[in-house]
Amino acid sequence: MLSIVKTISLFGIVGSIIEVQVDISAGIPNWEMVGMLDKSIQESKERIKIAIKNSGIRIPSKKISINLAPAEIRKEGTSFDLAIAVGILQNLGVVQAENEEVVYIGEISYDGAVKSVNGILPMCLEAKKLGIKKVYVPYENIKEATLVKDLEIIGIKTLKNIIEKSNLVILKNNQKIKENEFNIDMSEVIGQEKVKRALEISAAGEHSIILVGSPGVGKTMLAKRAITIFPELSYEETLEVMKINSILGNIKDSLEISRPFIEINPNITLNAFIGGGRYPMPGAVSLANLGILFMDEFPEFDRNKINLLKNILDTKCIKLDRVSGSAIYPSKFVLIAAMNPCPCGYYASNIKECICSKNKIKNYLSKIGKAILDRIDLQVNVKKVDYKLISKTQVCEKSKDIKARVKQARKIQIERYKKDGILTNSELNSNQIKKYCVLDKETTEFIKELYIKMGLSVRSYNNILKVSRTIADLNYKENIDIQCIAEAIQYRSLEKLYKEGM
Repeated sequence: MLSIVKTISLFGIVGSIIEVQVDISAGIPNWEMVGMLDKSIQESKERIKIAIKNSGIRIPSKKISINLAPAEIRKEGTSFDLAIAVGILQNLGVVQAENEEVVYIGEISYDGAVKSVNGILPMCLEAKKLGIKKVYVPYENIKEATLVKDLEIIGIKTLKNIIEKSNLVILKNNQKIKENEFNIDMSEVIGQEKVKRALEISAAGEHSIILVGSPGVGKTMLAKRAITIFPELSYEETLEVMKINSILGNIKDSLEISRPFIEINPNITLNAFIGGGRYPMPGAVSLANLGILFMDEFPEFDRNKINLLKNILDTKCIKLDRVSGSAIYPSKFVLIAAMNPCPCGYYASNIKECICSKNKIKNYLSKIGKAILDRIDLQVNVKKVDYKLISKTQVCEKSKDIKARVKQARKIQIERYKKDGILTNSELNSNQIKKYCVLDKETTEFIKELYIKMGLSVRSYNNILKVSRTIADLNYKENIDIQCIAEAIQYRSLEKLYKEGM
């Protein structure tokens, strides 16, 4: 007799339906499992055998053959345990097969308890996409699973729940995701109005930004508060963020979520940066998806990471190739980089005199490379705040007020690009720039002079237009004018420093 039970296999965030085919027949007692299985699945037969016995069911002394199909898909992990156990129980007539398409996901322990597994959310999303209506999951994963709409989720604690059809927790989407509240605010930053404005533009158009300034001027403080002015995540964005965290087992019962802010330093390993492992897991660039990746001491990152970052900023994803296949993780984030202007940190500062030679500055800046610089839309000098501002009692603008303008600018962009498949100005390609960044004659002459005078590359020129489009949106202007271009040009300070240093 043959019984077939379905489960889901994940590679990266892409899932596939796996058929667990169980045949129990007369012959020399043996347990055989095939289907390109990882060692963790090969070892599961002992767990499942003992769990079934401890659930009060006797497995006859017969030949048990189990195939996980299709054979060309590599299977790894403990999430297949429950489907294999149910396949055996159905074959023995203990559990009846259901009439509708059902998927079983979960790890089983010796006592028959069904344990939580990582990746439940992307598995359930893939199940829904593949036409499945009902999914059995470990009770510990039920909150996470019920984030998926239009999918019946059945939470179970033990194998006995399925055998006896008792204590089954049946839920559909009824989970509310709570937005995390920040304990920091932009109003805590005194002065630095130009930098705050640049961060507002960055948040409104999803433009990457680099902060250049001496040690102690507040680059990190500003970068950390940038996330407080980004709009709240939509339902679809929330699922995208939580999928990555689900794979890593980072989702807690509270289901609190906010836009990611991932801070890394130059000592980060390559695997932690882009992801890796035999079965590749996501790294920092994917954990930052739909949020901010903050890279402090930017020139100190090795060239390999900078080159990888360049490709990630272009493609908005990271592809990890392994013998077992290729995993593609989304990596669409706003880069906020921070750096000193020179090795000593005081070139062109208002704090103290720089002691670096021109050659030292040249070598320091060359670590960044023009290619990555061309992909950073906003470049801002951060100066030491004048004492008069510190001693003066003043009310600084709160994050919620800046966020309100950012959200309004995002609404304008969403409406404008609803037929173009993009959401923000930073995503504009060359053809779209020509369509949506139309300039009048006077503004065209103005930017033409700047292009020649500053020796801009075509990419830098396009970046200025994209930033100008965002400035126009923040200022409720239908068209880009000279004022928008003039403000955008102010945020190219590193290009000037680069030329001086070189």
